[in-house]
Amino acid sequence: MIRQLWARFIDPIDASLMTITGLLALLALGMMASASPERMNTQLLNISVALAAMWVLANIPPQRLMQLALPIYLLGVFLLIATALFGDIAKGARRWLDLGFIRVQPSELLKLGMPMLLAWYFDKRETLLRPVDWFLAVILLVVPVGLIMRQPDLGTSLLVLSSGCYVIFFAGLPWKVIFGLLAASIAALPLAWGLLHDYQRDRVLTMLDPEKDPLGKGFHIIQSTIAIGSGGLFGKGWGNGTQTQLDFLPERHTDFIFAVFGEEFGLFGNIVLLVLYTMLIARGLMIAANGATVFARLLAGAITLIFFTYAFVNMGMVSGILPVVGVPLPLVSYGGTALVTLFCAIGMLMSIQNNRLLVQK
Repeated sequence: MIRQLWARFIDPIDASLMTITGLLALLALGMMASASPERMNTQLLNISVALAAMWVLANIPPQRLMQLALPIYLLGVFLLIATALFGDIAKGARRWLDLGFIRVQPSELLKLGMPMLLAWYFDKRETLLRPVDWFLAVILLVVPVGLIMRQPDLGTSLLVLSSGCYVIFFAGLPWKVIFGLLAASIAALPLAWGLLHDYQRDRVLTMLDPEKDPLGKGFHIIQSTIAIGSGGLFGKGWGNGTQTQLDFLPERHTDFIFAVFGEEFGLFGNIVLLVLYTMLIARGLMIAANGATVFARLLAGAITLIFFTYAFVNMGMVSGILPVVGVPLPLVSYGGTALVTLFCAIGMLMSIQNNRLLVQK
């Protein structure tokens, strides 16, 4: 009986994904013990809840996930509209919605709801894709992205936008259209600059010249680059980072935890971290390639590249080569909602892997 229960529990778990995810979670706890030990218990609770959510998603077959795609998307858009009308304002942004019994950030739901919806959309149109189908897909993507940008939340809007773009790319968008869109995007940069909020323009200008305001807007980037550079080849050792321990490094437990890691473990530690993320992405792409349906392949591919986007943007902004947009280091930064979202994504990949031999009729 116990053996059957254990098999029922362990069967949905993909060993490779679980090993990589577990190593990143252990690394996250180690970094939290150094950067913000008072948050260790909360992070342990966050990871426990996230693991439970991952296991639940791993047990839901892709066919069921496809049925949930449209309701989740519609719920997410509805909550975004409700947030725009009735949401709580904090630090100049309206991102949270108080439902009475719980306070939610609806944009998090779209990080997975958006690729699910577009994967469902293209699965239904597998046999023949017309220009109008691509146009409608873009409309489905632009609506929630526009609502999130209006909050404003540039980081989350970029993540939702990229997740949808990955699905559209994997669905077979012609290369001439891709190059045309890239050219149009570059040409529209002056217009986009005018549409940015003042604080968003400041972040871009700060990235270009952080020394212009070293004790104000440029403080985050200057301190993070000092921390990473001072780590050298092998780092200063766990718990010995001066920028971290002397409180020079802001947001060291969330968005800037990569700077803590770089200071304490140096270049070789960063290489190990990059290898772990590369292994996670490689495993995800293998699962995507072996998906049983169009929906499964598109969803797995998009989810996998979401992890790439998280890691690339976070490391880029902490290193000073991208503007600070508030994107956490995936599976490592402190947090509850974002951590659960990413573990749910891992659970979806496991579900797709478990059902890769499904025979379609």
